[in-house]
Amino acid sequence: MLIDVREPWEYSTCHIEGSQLMPLQTVPSRVEEIPTDRDVVLICHHGNRSQRVAQWLEQAGYTRLFNLRGGVESWATDVEPTMPRY
Repeated sequence: MLIDVREPWEYSTCHIEGSQLMPLQTVPSRVEEIPTDRDVVLICHHGNRSQRVAQWLEQAGYTRLFNLRGGVESWATDVEPTMPRY
């Protein structure tokens, strides 16, 4: 599962196909939507916000978490160079 923790305007500017928007401040109230039985990749612009969410989820007992290092900015550079940037 790909979870993008950026703001809606950021997500509408660019996002990784198949990712689900869950802005950072909504994660605590939506935590039940995050599966515990499969891998979860957390995404933000540069990787800082998603790392904070990963740390919070780890404290909540989640173990199958991954942070997309460098965020969508790195994704655009390394994987999808035609992706819009901001």
